[in-house]
Amino acid sequence: MDIPVDVRALLEGRNFAHVATLLPDGSPHSVPVWIGVEGERVVFFTQEGSRKARNVDRDPRVAVSVVAHDRPYLSAHLRGRVVRKREGDDALEVMDRLARRYTGEDFPLRRGVLYEIEVDRAGTIELPFDHG
Repeated sequence: MDIPVDVRALLEGRNFAHVATLLPDGSPHSVPVWIGVEGERVVFFTQEGSRKARNVDRDPRVAVSVVAHDRPYLSAHLRGRVVRKREGDDALEVMDRLARRYTGEDFPLRRGVLYEIEVDRAGTIELPFDHG
């Protein structure tokens, strides 16, 4: 599916996301991540051997939520599956782009795994509250 424009805007912003994966017993595991978009796929990265890497390598189904940094009652959610794993220089190129967006600098660890999510469902919601 094409990523809806409003969801894409949140994913391409300097917003933190939570990626939920499935543990071996089927229970959820959710962690905050930097998030991005490459073409029509959502991307995140982690270190090889991390809990989320092991979960995704075993079961590619994921859910992602992202909250607007400056408007915390605006959020996006999506479900999909990891369809590609990138490593080495191919992964570092995207990881550096994400790190520069969030921190202004390249990613300091020169290793990692980048996962690409093919989105099945996505949407946004904005609650009528003032964060004040």
